Amino acid sequence: MTGRLTPELLELRAVARKMLADSADWSQLADAGWLGLEVAEELGGSGVTFAEVAVLLQEMGRAASAGPYSSTVALGVGALNLLDANGTTEWLAAIAAGERRLAVALPAGDATGLAFRLLREGGALRLEGRAEFVADAVHAEQILLAALDPDGVPVLVVAPGDVKVAEQPVIDATRSFARLTAASVPVNPDAVWPFRADPAGSVQALLNRGALAIACDSLGVAEAMLDATVAYAGVRQQFGRFIGSFQAVKHACADMLVQITIGRELLAAAVQAVACGDPDARVAVSMAKSFLGGLAVDVAGKAMQLHGGYGYTWESGVHTYLKRAVLDRALFGSPAAHRARIAARYPAVGSQ
Repeated sequence: MTGRLTPELLELRAVARKMLADSADWSQLADAGWLGLEVAEELGGSGVTFAEVAVLLQEMGRAASAGPYSSTVALGVGALNLLDANGTTEWLAAIAAGERRLAVALPAGDATGLAFRLLREGGALRLEGRAEFVADAVHAEQILLAALDPDGVPVLVVAPGDVKVAEQPVIDATRSFARLTAASVPVNPDAVWPFRADPAGSVQALLNRGALAIACDSLGVAEAMLDATVAYAGVRQQFGRFIGSFQAVKHACADMLVQITIGRELLAAAVQAVACGDPDARVAVSMAKSFLGGLAVDVAGKAMQLHGGYGYTWESGVHTYLKRAVLDRALFGSPAAHRARIAARYPAVGSQ
């Protein structure tokens, strides 16, 4: 996204790249102001947009960094800013200060229906449902569940303590996921938080943010693998020559660069659409997610191949990025699912 980044965003990217290379912890992210980028200034944040968050998400993918930044900031802060409920300002201030980590239970795969439902039994509310892959839920101080209320209206529910949280093993060792299960769990009405406006549209906005956060991560993964491959090709020798001088290697790296350049432009368009609140942002998001989800896996796989036998070793680190890319491809909609959503906007041939 270099061509579309302002000088301020370029500076943020440079700082982020250096900090993440040094394995910055959660308190350092808070001190740098990264947790409160979309939090209002009066609550201790910066009051900026998703464009700044996207820069950091991409750099976290490049560094294959661990931690609940995406779940707390991309989803948690995004969700709180859409709500009309008491307590959200306190939560936002706590997040900006690094004092609270959130997890948000949304459909994380190809399905888009909400996994939880509130039922009214007598005068009480009870929660039913199960979500299979909720990022960072095991260590989160609070969990928000996207659910349908008894009238079928989307709301967010502050997860009661009786909701079961079980760690969910995944191929990517850099991230944490959990299965959440609620079986007729009592819910305090004060823990049911309505959206400020257009509940269905608000849920879609959160799904857009989730998919776009993963797309940012995927681009960072792909860029890291291209850089690593080019660097390796410049020092590895075979038959008395650097392998980077072989035409096949040159062409492979050039193809990776071309695809990454396309991905950057698609991502830039999607980030702009989400940052400015474009009501048709889901189209740009699906284009970016579908392309980058497949791209990151392809680039990481090609990087492993071009590293030769070394690429298959634990020491090379390529496996870390390949596993992360594979998980990214599945989260918040596979490339096939997003392409289907784009195609659904057009009438079928012969229907007119």
